[in-house]
Amino acid sequence: MKLLYSPASPYAAKTRMAARYLGIRITEVKTDTNANPAELIDNNPLGKIPVLIRDGEPPIYDSVAIMHYLDRLSGGKLYPRKDEKRTEAEVLEALCDGIMDCLLAIIYERRLRPEDKIYQPWIDKQWEKTVRGLDYLEKNLPKTGKKLHGGHFALAALIGYLDLRFNGQWAEGRPELASWPDVFSKRFSHYGEMKSAG
Repeated sequence: MKLLYSPASPYAAKTRMAARYLGIRITEVKTDTNANPAELIDNNPLGKIPVLIRDGEPPIYDSVAIMHYLDRLSGGKLYPRKDEKRTEAEVLEALCDGIMDCLLAIIYERRLRPEDKIYQPWIDKQWEKTVRGLDYLEKNLPKTGKKLHGGHFALAALIGYLDLRFNGQWAEGRPELASWPDVFSKRFSHYGEMKSAG
C-alpha cells in the first residue's frame, strides 16, 4: 500500500501517524496537488490528499475513510470498542478536522487571491470558528492513557498544523492545549518527525 501525501497536510499527518502507531507498513509518496499528477487524479477524482492506494483494490480517500480502514485492518485497534467511547473519539476527530478545514480556508483565501481581492470577513468568520473550537478543546481535552485513538491523532495533527501556519496566534490563554503535545509525545515518540512540516 502507498499513501499520497504532502508534508504540510494535517489530514495526511493524521493518517501517517495512525498507520505508524498501528505498525501498518505504508509507502509514503510526496505529492504536489497543484500539479494534478496522474497518480493522484486517477485515484481520487477530487485531486485531494491523502489517498491510500491498495494493490488490486479501489483507492481510499479522504482521511476519515482511511482512518476507519486502518482501524479495520488492525483488528479494531484505532478506535475504542465500546460504542459511547468510540463516538467520543469520532466526535473529537470531527471537531479537529473541522478546525483544520477552517484554517485551510484562511490559508487558501490569503494565498490564492490577489491581495486586493482577499475577503477579510470570510477570514474572520473562519477564525471565529477556530477560536471557539480551540477554546472548547482547552476545557475538554481527551484523556491520554496508554491507548491512543483516532481523535488523539486528529488533535495532534491539528496542533502540528497550528504550529506550522499560525505559530504565536493560538496558544496564549490555552495552557492545557498548548502543553498537550508533550503528553502525546510520551505515548507516540514519532510526533516530532511526522507532524505537519513546511
